[in-house]
Amino acid sequence: MENERKNSSLKAIVVVLALLLAGSLAYIFKMTTDSKSMQTELTKEKTEKATFLTELEDLKASYDNALQENTTLSDDLEAEREKVINLIADLKKSKGDAISMQKYRNQYNDLNSKMKQLLAENDLLKKKNETLTTQRDSTVVVLGEQKRFNDTLVVQNENLAKTVEKASKLSVMNLRTQAIKVRSSGKQIDTDKASRADQLKVCFAIAANAIAKSGNKTYFVQIIDSKNNVLGDKKIENFGDMTLTYSFTTTVAYDNKAVDVCEFLDGKGKGFEKGTYFVNIFDQAELVSKTSFSLR
Repeated sequence: MENERKNSSLKAIVVVLALLLAGSLAYIFKMTTDSKSMQTELTKEKTEKATFLTELEDLKASYDNALQENTTLSDDLEAEREKVINLIADLKKSKGDAISMQKYRNQYNDLNSKMKQLLAENDLLKKKNETLTTQRDSTVVVLGEQKRFNDTLVVQNENLAKTVEKASKLSVMNLRTQAIKVRSSGKQIDTDKASRADQLKVCFAIAANAIAKSGNKTYFVQIIDSKNNVLGDKKIENFGDMTLTYSFTTTVAYDNKAVDVCEFLDGKGKGFEKGTYFVNIFDQAELVSKTSFSLR
């Protein structure tokens, strides 16, 4: 009987211990499961936070690139970029729990939407600027070509003006001089003897020129004897830095046709010296013809 009681008590203890063991195992399992769940949740939150930070950094980089374009939207882009930087700073400080992450995610969505809008406007401005730049470059090219064309025309006109000026100059030719003996009857006889010469006859021709300016044309005639003396009036005319001493002038009524001119220099009773004489014709300061002759 006593043995039966002991066996019953022992069984009861074993049952209690078994129940306690089962309860302990169940509690340990639950704690382990809860810990794993919590760890999984923490890992998930960290991963989500890290991913979210990467997205925000990409968003900031998009603004950085857009700001390099330096468009009229730069101020708006800079303001939105500052919002992204502040959100990144707040997110780094947060614990990354679900409630906080949802709040940050909503802010991110707003910022991302605003960025897409601004970048679309920025791209439109870039295209307009590129079009304007292309048009400006085309205009510059056209203006450059026009300038070169104008410069060419200027050069051509200058060359043409020089050609016309040169072509319009009158040509003095066939200059000839002869000593003359004047008889009492008035008849003129050519001579080469100084003792017989009463006058020097200077003749030259002006060629026809259709584009020359018509009207009176004055030439300066200079006759120099063998002793380097200027004969005749010995008047002086200044042409800029040049001073011309001349014997006489002759004025011709020129009408674009060829014309012969003859003038006389009188010996005034003194006659002429033996030797070589030099005759020069000047158009203002320009020597246009010359010759020489000798008297014996």
